[in-house]
Order: sequence, then structure tokens, then C-alpha cells
Amino acid sequence: MNDGMTNPPGLLISAPSSGTGKTTVMLGLLRALAEDGLTVQPFKSGPDYIDPAFHRAAAGRASFNLDSWAMADPLLNAISAQAEGADIVVAEGSMGLFDGVAKPGELGHGSSAETAQRMGWPVVLVLDVGGQAQSAAATALGFRMYNPDLPFAGVILNRCASPRHERLTRLGMERAGLPVLGVLPRRGDLTLPERHLGLIQAVEHPDLESAIAGYATFLREHVDLEAIKAAASSGPKGPSSAALPRPPAQRIALARDAAFSFTYPHLLEGWRAAGAEILPFSPLANEAPATDADLVWLPGGYPELHAGTLAASDSFLSGLRKHAETKPVHGECGGYMALGEALVDKEGVRHQMAGLLGLVTSYEKRKFNLGYRKAQLLAPMAGFAAETILRGHEFHYSSILEQPDAPLARVFDAEGVEGPQTGSIRGNVTGTFFHLIAEAQA
Repeated sequence: MNDGMTNPPGLLISAPSSGTGKTTVMLGLLRALAEDGLTVQPFKSGPDYIDPAFHRAAAGRASFNLDSWAMADPLLNAISAQAEGADIVVAEGSMGLFDGVAKPGELGHGSSAETAQRMGWPVVLVLDVGGQAQSAAATALGFRMYNPDLPFAGVILNRCASPRHERLTRLGMERAGLPVLGVLPRRGDLTLPERHLGLIQAVEHPDLESAIAGYATFLREHVDLEAIKAAASSGPKGPSSAALPRPPAQRIALARDAAFSFTYPHLLEGWRAAGAEILPFSPLANEAPATDADLVWLPGGYPELHAGTLAASDSFLSGLRKHAETKPVHGECGGYMALGEALVDKEGVRHQMAGLLGLVTSYEKRKFNLGYRKAQLLAPMAGFAAETILRGHEFHYSSILEQPDAPLARVFDAEGVEGPQTGSIRGNVTGTFFHLIAEAQA
């Protein structure tokens, strides 16, 4: 299907807003196309570390994030090159199609529309038509015309109540000249379980395989798969380059379990591609990091759900402390909290953490922290020199009770406003609330 001069043909699944059912469509479409014998490459637009694991389960192929705010052209080209050998690309948008931040970052505002336009992927708009009929066409037409240069494949109508409802809604779409690629009847059993950061993690789903197979059957019955395949397209390949992120060390002990799982796939791919060894270990299973690791990296996740187990994991904690005596340790968000002195859970119970930093965090009073972050390092951090500018993303509900250590960075939000969550450094140990996406180019 691919002539070699362009990326594999693709589509981007988006919607007017969150909560319209695009994840159900995405997972069902990935699996249905794979069942048809196609090699399907998934992507996610925007900073999300939960959806790619679901994509991988559905498509059998690693999914990667693409982000116009945090990533410059060379990195976007390197990540899109992960589609090499695929027959078709299916990308999932985030929030509404045109939603992004007010001020541009590396290339743009971080919207799904920017990803679709840069990659040449026509948009499939998933519309929740509950409570309306012909009026849904006005919404869809507004999205179609808001940026006339954006490639547009058509619409999938979701939560359709009856054959009459479908007829009336189709009538509006025909009048507006918008292709209808599928009509999904209303079903209450197709939502994925959620918690405070959105979906639960793929590894926690009680029967993920059965759920995805069900989505695929549902999509196959109600969506024109041939029309969707025919609508796929892409732009020319960018210059290929070795622009994936470089590893921060040669042997990296990486915490990986239900408490620490939020690592961006393009980072791990870049580390491996450059020859680094990734040595996974499970703090929840009371495993210590490899003693011959050059660096211990604790990603984000849900330590607050496992704080008692972590506090009692003596082998993990003593191994971590031993490593920190002579070699670097870095924690992101949940990993940062675990490196701190204590974590107070939502019931108000205080759990002792590693004590390698003085940070004390609490979930007793929820404080929502969300958004892009640009950080200027004040000290070296895990493979990055002082003064390096990093781009990342923050998403958590914890409050800081104590943050006594030296600040690691000056941290700014997407509007350029400097914030108090500077991260911390003490000896060989560093931590940040933001999840690293890329070293800044602009």
C-alpha cells in the first residue's frame, strides 16, 4: 500500500470534545483492521501515557505520541518513521479536534488538528448525536470548515437511538455534504473503567482482550471499514534522522509495575535504539534496582494507590538508597513522590517513602495540576546538563506539603508563567513533577 515516498496511509480519529466515544472507535478499529490482515500502526496525538498501552493491546504494535507543542520536526519525523512496514496508520486525537494551548511551542499549540495536518491524515470525526438529529450536521460542518485546509474523511455517528434517529441525522449530513462512515447504536456497556487520571491502565483492566474483541465486532457491524481504508492518506516522508531521544545512561534500571508505568514509548525506543540497556524492576514486588545499573529511573504512575506496599518494600528502598550513595536516581511525578520523605494518601494516612528527597506530598486535599511544562535546569539531571531546556507535561492531583531541597529547575507553563513546582535535587537524586517528552529545540 505504501510507495516508499510517503508514510503509510493514515487517519486520525477525533471528536468535538472528550467523552464522545472516540477511544471505543479507536480500539475497535485497530483490532478490526488487524483482523483483516493489515499491519496497523497506532499513534496518539498529545501527551497521554495511558492510551498507547491500550493501542498496543488492540493492534499488536507499539503506539507512539506525536506532539506539536513539545516536539520539533526532527523528532516528529523520527517518531512517524516507527510506522515503517505498516499498511495503515490510525491515530487517536486528544480532547476536541482543535483544542490546544494559547501560545505555540516547538511547532504549534498541541492540537490534534495540527498533528493530522502535518502528517497528512484525514480526520474521522466521532459525533455523539444523542439529543439531536439534523443539528449534528451543523456541528460537523463547523468542524469541517473551521480549517478548510485540514484533510477530512467523514463522520461516525455515535449513540444513535433508533433507525428513525439515524435517518434524520443522515439527512442532515447529506445536506452538508459530509460522508457518513458509520453509525453506532447507543450501548451502555462499551465504556472503559476510569479513575482520577482518566482511564485505568491497560495492565489493570480485568478482561481487556475480551473488551477489545467486543469493540471490534461492534465496529465491524456498524462501520464501513472499506470506506475507512479508502479514505486513509498521508503526506510525504520527512527526512529520516536519528532524532529519537538519547539515553541518559548506558544501563538504566527502570521501575515498571502498576505503581510506576507512565513512560513515553518514544523515550524507551530512543534509549534502546542508541544501545542502552533497560533493566526493569518492580518496587511493588519488593525488587531492588540492578546493582550494576548506571541510573535508576522511577517513572510516574499511581504510588498513592500502593503507598502502604511501597513503604513496606524494604529491599526496594534499601537498594534505591544504596544506589543513590554513588550514582544518579531520577523520579518523575509519582516516582518523584516515592523518592520523597512521605506521601499522605486520600484517607490522611502518612506513609514513609525513600527519604532521598525531603518532599512530602498529600492526596488528602486534591489539587489538580495539568498542562505542558517548559523547564530550564538549574543543575544537571540524569543525562542533561545544567541550563538545558526540557519540554514535558504534568498531570496529577497531589499537593506539596514540604519541598525543602534545592530547586532542580525553573518551570514554566504553556503561557510562560513560572510555577512553584521546581522539582528537587539532593546529592545524586533528582525529581520533577513533569514527565519529560523532549529536549527543547525552540
